[in-house]
Amino acid sequence: MKLLFDFLPIFLFFATFKFAEGSKEWAAEFATRFFGFLVSGGVVGAAEAPVMLATVVVIAATLAQVVILKAMRRRVDTMLWVSLVLVAGLGGMTIWFHNETFIKWKPSVLYWTMGTALWASPLLFGKNLLKVLLGEQLQLPARVWHRLNFAWVAFFAGMGLLNLWVAYSFSTDAWVNFKLFGGLGLMLVFTIAQGLYLGRYLEEPAPEAPPPETR
Repeated sequence: MKLLFDFLPIFLFFATFKFAEGSKEWAAEFATRFFGFLVSGGVVGAAEAPVMLATVVVIAATLAQVVILKAMRRRVDTMLWVSLVLVAGLGGMTIWFHNETFIKWKPSVLYWTMGTALWASPLLFGKNLLKVLLGEQLQLPARVWHRLNFAWVAFFAGMGLLNLWVAYSFSTDAWVNFKLFGGLGLMLVFTIAQGLYLGRYLEEPAPEAPPPETR
């Protein structure tokens, strides 16, 4: 359930873009009528309407996530705050300047922010963030935590570069497909690979001692 909640903005971005892409003229009229005040010049063209509406939806969905968690008095993860700032800032620039480039940079900046946090934490604070987050669930040797941390830093760095390569080498439609299926798919494959690697290091729970015999 939490996984669905976390990725809901991405699903809504994809669904909105695909729906608007199939009715560009209607999408342009709708965006101009209801969101024209957010756009420089006040008019949204048919070619840009799908990504504009999808950006509006992803900003609203990310903000709604924070509001819901606050209303439930639950902790808002740091990365959700970072994601909200990025999607509001870069998404807002995409809407105002009629330029989809800004929102296309958002995943890369988020990946690199997460990678930088994992890389810098041991150097600046002497703490492995993955161990801080998962140490209660996983008992691993120090060298394995170090390798795991490095692997995630490399993964996030590579994903940021891959996102930009897709964004600049292919159509916006292809990038939207990659954002959902490619990004989440690669994350799933990498997580499974990590699990297989860590399996050899997981400590088996000690067997419980049998109850003493009663006479």
